[in-house]
Amino acid sequence: DGRTVVVKEGPGVAAEAAGLRWLTVRGGPRVPAVLAHDGARLVTEHVPPGRPSAAAAAELGRRLAALHSLPGQAFGSGPPGTAEDAWIGRAPMRNVPAAEWAPWYATYRVAPYLATARDAGDLTTDEAAVIERVCDRLPELVGPPEPPARLHGDLWSGNVLWSADGAWLIDPAAHGGHRETDLAMLALFGCPHLDTVLAAYDEAAPLAPGWRDRVPLHQLFPLLVHVVLFGRGYAGQCVTAARAALASP
Repeated sequence: DGRTVVVKEGPGVAAEAAGLRWLTVRGGPRVPAVLAHDGARLVTEHVPPGRPSAAAAAELGRRLAALHSLPGQAFGSGPPGTAEDAWIGRAPMRNVPAAEWAPWYATYRVAPYLATARDAGDLTTDEAAVIERVCDRLPELVGPPEPPARLHGDLWSGNVLWSADGAWLIDPAAHGGHRETDLAMLALFGCPHLDTVLAAYDEAAPLAPGWRDRVPLHQLFPLLVHVVLFGRGYAGQCVTAARAALASP
């Protein structure tokens, strides 16, 4: 009908469509509208390109805080009606509900990718042991308890589109999780005006003391995914994050 749209194909499009709809909330970040999907193909609204600005970054921080204020059913629960088997990028992921974040994170976000990377030779036995120590100590590293929040789930800077009307979020791996995870992912590979995003978020929904020290802990999962998908080139950054998590106060 003359509109420009985005079309994606692949096994994860049904979950992505459900995630986009789940993230479409009053006051939350802008996400493209789902125009159609048939289980193998997803059609979404096209976001016209623009330039990042401090004002748009501050708005993104406030909108993320509004999204995270909405509960996830449990840690690891996917959008309603979705299966436990999900995707983050091209890597399989399981959305298994759990009552506590630390054991869920160790079991479903760290351990599977650690095992895959070690078995493929992309992490040495000694490197894997550092990450295993993080899992062993997770209950003491996670900080004050947080309720499960509604997360984008793959919020690296490439999934933030800057348009004339502000920031839009694409390609979610949506689930209930720890809100610090989205913010840590946003910091992983650099994001324009990141300090402004975080300051606006913290003003709208104050973060727990020590949250900056916990950034490497939350980055461990996406870094392991990168090791699995792209190989040993990310191993050093992954192990550095694990050591930083262990050294946090």
